Amino acid sequence: MARGPDGAGQTQGFSLKDQLFNADTIGDLAAEYAVLPGFDPDRFVSEALAGLSSRGLLERLDWLADCIETQLPDQFPDMADALEAAMPEALDPGKSDDDFGRFIHAVPGILAVRHGLQDHRDRALDLIEAATQRFSMEFYIRPFLNRWPDETLARLTRWTEHENYHVRRLVSEGTRPRLPWAANIQLDPLVPLRLLDALHADPTRYVTRSVANHMNDLTRHAPDRVVDTLQRWQQAGQQDPRELDWMMRHALRTAVKRGEAGALALLGYAQDRPVSVTLHLEPNPVRIGDALQIEVTLQADEALPVMVDYRIRFHRPNGRSGEKVFKLATANVKPGIPLTLRKVHKLKGSASTFTLHPGPHLVTIQVNGQDKAEAAVVLL
Repeated sequence: MARGPDGAGQTQGFSLKDQLFNADTIGDLAAEYAVLPGFDPDRFVSEALAGLSSRGLLERLDWLADCIETQLPDQFPDMADALEAAMPEALDPGKSDDDFGRFIHAVPGILAVRHGLQDHRDRALDLIEAATQRFSMEFYIRPFLNRWPDETLARLTRWTEHENYHVRRLVSEGTRPRLPWAANIQLDPLVPLRLLDALHADPTRYVTRSVANHMNDLTRHAPDRVVDTLQRWQQAGQQDPRELDWMMRHALRTAVKRGEAGALALLGYAQDRPVSVTLHLEPNPVRIGDALQIEVTLQADEALPVMVDYRIRFHRPNGRSGEKVFKLATANVKPGIPLTLRKVHKLKGSASTFTLHPGPHLVTIQVNGQDKAEAAVVLL
């Protein structure tokens, strides 16, 4: 499986960019813009289709904007009016999650940056506000944060109370420090925390997932600040406790993999309690393409909630080793009663993120962020 903006989520024989941009979807876009006086939908379809094949996914978005722009007014305020007039109905406000919109509706955001960033900031932000209710504008708000940080943050602050949850989500998603595929922003990564304070109690999962992802990004910069903020939200009691518990686990997932004490303690996993761990691997050696059976037995003298992960240190022919963390289980160890956990780990020969090579590999068991047992396994 290939990854990245020109083929994200692509398996052999499947092209995401062709699924998103083809004669049918471009025909839909042409029909929407046909409401504009003087817009020639046939011309647009012909020009747009002719330039698709040589372009990647994000390049196709820019290309569609190029083709549409030639039939729009030259002056940006008039262009923005036309773009808004051609917008389809807003995404269903009755939903609360998983309603990202269609990629073809990114065009207003592209043109807002291209023609409104420098001289028409406020009108461009108005356009983004309308457009994000059809397709997320998370990529296109970021140039405004770089060029006009104070003014854009002021707008985002107002949007935290917007009636449409897509606009509220944009506040969190657009300011993420590590937004996938997106350009970097120069903003101090801690500045948007005040925006997340206003959003953490949002009633829609689409928003709270973005807040949790944003907080997960922040654990790379300031893990202690993230833990403190989550504790403060817990004490405030503004979010449903079950939703906040989900948000906390999602926000701390990377910190937990790194074994950070503050994150684990907040989730109820103590690092200072003694626990014995034994590890058994079979078969050993094991062939690439087969499965490794991992069996872990834990024992403690007192009741102990545990989060058990395992790391595999991969052998590389060049001598460098790579490492990856995998989830095993969360459980409760009862006093004096052994707890056995099992996992079947498939050793795929062509995984999407790494390639396995024959040679010695090391499996390490991590309990509540602490390394407790390890064993070598040879891949053939």
